Amino acid sequence: MAVRPILTWGDPRLKLNSADVDAWSPELDQLVVDLFETALDEEGVGLAAPQVGVNLNIAVIDCSCGEDPAQKLILINPEITKQEGSQIGPEGCLSIPGIHEVLERPKKVTIKTRRPDGTWTEICGEDLMARAFCHEVDHLRGRLFVEYFGPVKRQVIKRRYQKQHKPS
Repeated sequence: MAVRPILTWGDPRLKLNSADVDAWSPELDQLVVDLFETALDEEGVGLAAPQVGVNLNIAVIDCSCGEDPAQKLILINPEITKQEGSQIGPEGCLSIPGIHEVLERPKKVTIKTRRPDGTWTEICGEDLMARAFCHEVDHLRGRLFVEYFGPVKRQVIKRRYQKQHKPS
């Protein structure tokens, strides 16, 4: 197990569209373990491989934050297949530490995701899980949550972020 460094806003690797996963390997098993460990260490609900510099379509989600191993989800080549309703609430990102903004997301989301054995499954999530599905799939497509805001609001958020993270 290893906690990996997380890329932060402004790193061009966060803007890349991730490559699909083909054959599963022990290295990918280790990546998944590291993603869960890193997310837990940073007190995050989820983490996508691109956030640790790995350009692959893999993300992990644990809405229990390590309390219930049965809630750990591995998303491999995920696709959102259905969105329903709407929820408005705060959202943050481990790649933009210290910034939380209110954002509208679907209330219920269904995703299709591959299992390590190559078979496919559908998972449905509501509320926080739906938000996490959308957030992590966005990362796999090279999109950060702040990109949902208009240019003026995004600039205000960016200035606040830069002020908080000035080198000493």
